[in-house]
Amino acid sequence: MNQIQFLEPKAGIIARRAEIQAGLAELVPADCLVTEERELVPFETDAFTAYRRVPLAVVLPETTEQVAAVMKYCSQNGVPVVPRGAGTSLAGGAIPQEDAVVIGVSKMARILEVDFENRAARVQAGVTNLRISDEVSADGFFYAPDPSSQLACTIAGNIGMNSGGAHCLKYGVTTNNLLGVKMVLHDGTVVDIGGKALDASGIDLLGLVCGSEGQLGIVTEATVRLLAKPEGARPVLFGFDSSEVAGACVSDIIAAGIIPVAIEFMDKEAIDICEAFAHAGYPMDVQALLIVEVEGSDDEMDAMLKKIIAIAKAHNVKRVKESQSAMEAASIWKGRKSAFGATGRVADYICMDGTVPLGQLSHVLAETSKIVEKYGLRVANVFHAGDGNMHPLILYNVNDPAEAEKAEAAGMEILKLCVDVGGCLTGEHGVGIEKRDLMLHQFTETDLNQQMRVRAAFDPGWMLNPSKVFPLDLAMRKAG
Repeated sequence: MNQIQFLEPKAGIIARRAEIQAGLAELVPADCLVTEERELVPFETDAFTAYRRVPLAVVLPETTEQVAAVMKYCSQNGVPVVPRGAGTSLAGGAIPQEDAVVIGVSKMARILEVDFENRAARVQAGVTNLRISDEVSADGFFYAPDPSSQLACTIAGNIGMNSGGAHCLKYGVTTNNLLGVKMVLHDGTVVDIGGKALDASGIDLLGLVCGSEGQLGIVTEATVRLLAKPEGARPVLFGFDSSEVAGACVSDIIAAGIIPVAIEFMDKEAIDICEAFAHAGYPMDVQALLIVEVEGSDDEMDAMLKKIIAIAKAHNVKRVKESQSAMEAASIWKGRKSAFGATGRVADYICMDGTVPLGQLSHVLAETSKIVEKYGLRVANVFHAGDGNMHPLILYNVNDPAEAEKAEAAGMEILKLCVDVGGCLTGEHGVGIEKRDLMLHQFTETDLNQQMRVRAAFDPGWMLNPSKVFPLDLAMRKAG
């Protein structure tokens, strides 16, 4: 693959490699700095593995003060900085450049405060998503966003990409569950935005930071909302004879005013892959599967499921399987949560992240199949159907350059299709480098110029996470 371009590394910075590494060594403990080439290799890419660049150095600070010192040094020496959480970005958001210093937050992994009275937790940015829920579960609370990588992904990455997850249909994505951040600006200045209040006064800078993909600063701490755990939850499997019919069923569930906690979709390819891995008991004689989860008291769940099952029957549902135990419910979700990893066992893949209006689900699913077939490839569809956030996994052989280019081209067509039907390029994975060159398909140049003005207000030298989000020619002109 070679369609996506990076900025040329600055020769002057490369020539000063030893000097810069020595300068960084004075700011952090020895075990917080990585400079040996073989030790830098694990940081050359993220989960968008089609592209790789070995960075100049990697710094893994333990405190906000260390992050500030490194940021100040890089700013004064004209060194680009690439923020990194756990490296689970599927859009290339954490891929570095050869002249850049990666600042990772993996060592900043402490839960600093749990405040049940205000239903909030303050954590360092390297805390994994799932650990917050584990910390407060015994007290009857949880943290709602639940991306599939929640066992590994960090709060820093969640904030950078405004991550979602299966339960975002009811509880929203990261921005709906984020109360405040401590952030280090490009010059080392530390700012606090928001707090424990549900709605901070003044300009909504928190809404600006969440989803900014590390281009405004590096978040070192976050204050997040804690929610009371529901009385009960029950996932149900619905099997259909076609993807199009399953998509139409989703539209009608939402149109009826019913809001389950989650509606997840799998087509036949995804069902086969996930069942072979997780043995979740998925029906194998259907072409499409919905996982619909409801929560509340037994009476509430029964009433909601009665309505949902009636809608499914109107769409000639072939199989209905209701979980009968906590173990069976966990197994159902294990299959869905393992989809990306399970697919990686059988083929290389590119995962798209377009979002479409629910009324367009059936149409986009049909067109996606046509697009991928045109390139002679296969696709496994698994996604958050409740909010129209599609994740087609385009299967290909990464060792075949021609096939890899076909996979990327097919992905670009699918994302354009999502925009053309009234949707957008990304629902939760971010733009990164993957969708950067499609931004002009969704926005006008005037739109992007306004967005870049905001970015430049935080980072005048365009040193934070370069080559990401904005088309390179526009960004280079704006950066001067």
